[in-house]
Amino acid sequence: PYGIGSMGKSAYDFVDFLVAAGQSYWQILPLNPTGYGDSPYQSFSTFAGNHYLIDLDALVQEGLLLPEEPAEVSWGSDAGRVDFGLLYHERARLLKIAHSRFTETEEYREFVRDNSLWLEDYALFMAIKEHFHGRDWQTWSVSLLMRLKPVMEAYREELKEAIRFQYFLQFEFFRQWKALRAYANGKGIKIIGDVPIYVPLDSADVWANPELFQLDPSRRPTAVAGCPPDGFSADGQLWGNPIYDWEKMHAERYHWWIRRMKAAARMYDVVRFDHFRGFESYWSVPAGAKTAATGSWRKGPGMDFVGAIRKALPDLPIIAEDLGYVTQEVKDLLRDSGYPGMKVMEFAFDTREPSARDYLPHRYPVNSVVYSGTHDNLTLQQWFDEAAPEDVRSAWDYLGLNEQEGPVWGMIRGAMGSVSKLCIIQMQDYLGIGAEGRMNHPGTLTTANWTWRAKPGFADEKLAKKIRTLTERYDRI
Repeated sequence: PYGIGSMGKSAYDFVDFLVAAGQSYWQILPLNPTGYGDSPYQSFSTFAGNHYLIDLDALVQEGLLLPEEPAEVSWGSDAGRVDFGLLYHERARLLKIAHSRFTETEEYREFVRDNSLWLEDYALFMAIKEHFHGRDWQTWSVSLLMRLKPVMEAYREELKEAIRFQYFLQFEFFRQWKALRAYANGKGIKIIGDVPIYVPLDSADVWANPELFQLDPSRRPTAVAGCPPDGFSADGQLWGNPIYDWEKMHAERYHWWIRRMKAAARMYDVVRFDHFRGFESYWSVPAGAKTAATGSWRKGPGMDFVGAIRKALPDLPIIAEDLGYVTQEVKDLLRDSGYPGMKVMEFAFDTREPSARDYLPHRYPVNSVVYSGTHDNLTLQQWFDEAAPEDVRSAWDYLGLNEQEGPVWGMIRGAMGSVSKLCIIQMQDYLGIGAEGRMNHPGTLTTANWTWRAKPGFADEKLAKKIRTLTERYDRI
């Protein structure tokens, strides 16, 4: 009820809906704090949690907020959209009130101690950032840019209250998330989380670990990440993230990455490696370039990296997001890793793309995860509305679609009936939502991205029964 989905009652209700629908997995976007463009893939920290998701009702129950304080805020008029500007101001105000009433406990102090390796840098980073009215750390003074110890200590002292506020936010986030995940696990639901391959330049991760990235002596990127021209964009996608210094990471046996994956393992039951092909070869764009078209392929760490992750976390299930420009070398890396790759139903019916045949359900290997679509794609209803007529006709013919069942549910049936060992359907597709439900349009910055919300009452008993019937039919209970 407070502007965005949170870790409160509605989340617990959704777990109950998943149980009623016969589901075993809930895949979510990254839970890290959203940064530039409100994207969960552009986060201020790969270790921290998103304070927007803290349940305010829980803070009321803890005595940190009065019931009327969150209730008297106008959280926006559109129940189907998140207003991040509103959240930025109102959430922070309420959370600061809650923090002013918070008394440190031994549980809190233990959390701060256990997470000091990332929490100290992150809290200082966010406190300094707020002190400078949100400015990018690359515009800070040279002494802060270079993290000179006397200057860092001076800011730690000057901003100690703001730093403690950041500690409080992370303590509350992880306490609430731990409880929600335990509830889901107790009901037989595992959480699939996403680890973006890159971190943004304006993050505590780069500020605190500049030696691990391709930066010059003044901490400016020498090259940035993106992807080459493709079906999404004629100029490619210029993500702008700094690129890892893989030689340095290899020399340190991927210590930072292993810490990152261990943090993900504490947050999720299964991890999806975003942009897996970047571990084989990555698209490197010279810093300052206007588009990604001037970039070139550079060799990634390959199985040396995968082996290090596997050795450090042998029991962590991983899904490889192997979409995009998939070469034989990428296919070889996927095979050697043993990770299941991704199959997207929407990709199967592009009559102009020869590689589309690899996404036809009868060609899937068992060791794969089939998706109706992803957060970067059209919803199924939107695809049927907007795809080329010959592509839509191809889907109707291949899947034996019919009006009684409806094309969207027929596409879902095709995914469920495949041999992929796991099947993930977007909630928007189960709800039959069109263009208004698309989560993200890659390469664009619009208020439509990342703002879709499921409206109250979306997960009803009738829908749960319909999903369960289909799930049972294809032995996926």
